[in-house]
Amino acid sequence: MPNAYPVPRDFRVRFEDLGRVAIGVKRPECVLSLADGSLVCSHGAGGYSLVSPSGGLQHIVKRADDERTFLPNGIAVHPDGRILFAHLGVRDGGIHAIDREGSVRHVVDHVDGKPLPPTNYVSVTDTGGIWFTVSTRQIPRSLAWNRTVADGFIGFHDSSGTRIVADGLGYTNEIAFSPDGRWVYVNETYAQRVSRFRMNANGSLSDKEVVAQFGGADLPDGLTFDEHGGVWVTCIGSNRILLIRPDGEVQVVLDEPDDRFAAKVAAGIQNGTLTWEDMQGPPGNAPLGNVSSLAFGGLNQRTACLGSLTSDCIWTFPSPVTGAEPGHFRRRVM
Repeated sequence: MPNAYPVPRDFRVRFEDLGRVAIGVKRPECVLSLADGSLVCSHGAGGYSLVSPSGGLQHIVKRADDERTFLPNGIAVHPDGRILFAHLGVRDGGIHAIDREGSVRHVVDHVDGKPLPPTNYVSVTDTGGIWFTVSTRQIPRSLAWNRTVADGFIGFHDSSGTRIVADGLGYTNEIAFSPDGRWVYVNETYAQRVSRFRMNANGSLSDKEVVAQFGGADLPDGLTFDEHGGVWVTCIGSNRILLIRPDGEVQVVLDEPDDRFAAKVAAGIQNGTLTWEDMQGPPGNAPLGNVSSLAFGGLNQRTACLGSLTSDCIWTFPSPVTGAEPGHFRRRVM
């Protein structure tokens, strides 16, 4: 008989329990942890921030003479030590690489012969294959902030080219690979659900299943596995962290909303009227700042590290369970 899932069903974290590291970051939407205890997070000025195990902070952003504008959303550590980022522009996207001197170059900018729309997330395999997500083909992307538009996709790029491997998703956000390597999980943010695809031997995806369906202002953005198969989900509208236990039960771990903002988001989703202006919050009463990602950090992967859209720090709390080791964990930023 398998061991019982070790997270108590009554495990909760209060805002007062949270610590702060990396004070001075800018739009740390995506946070990654590495085996040496360091953290990497996206930087809204066009690059990334590197947090040393001792807490030292270094910002790497595009060179001052580069007139292009980038908004790094998801980031990844390539096996060769480069940082890749998904560019979530107003009208353009793509996957780009930035070096320690701030030089930026395109890595993936087209799929099916068309330029990539604003791009949300990126992950890199040990052999250099690049997974990425596009939330929607709608311009502006706020046209897809409802439950009816489902034109997001998951893409993959390798030496054979760039291709779409899953399409028709309700605002594709982060993806994560199950610890057993059998499934690719994906957040469909404005469809308010976590889904998964079977990973086939040839790398294709099939047999989509809905893992969890949410409501209210729960807009799933980040997702991360623990080593026992629990899925930790961060929700930007409600500022909640949800845990999908291996038996499918959804457990609230952290609940720190701005009530007015959450009510506005919930009503907008329900009525299909959510606008860009509606999502430009919360107006100061949700200190987590639209929590957007979670990484299990520290040398033992027992510290939950939270990214967000508007905070100037990375929030942390002690985890009751060890994180599953992500593919980038033993890589080094070069």
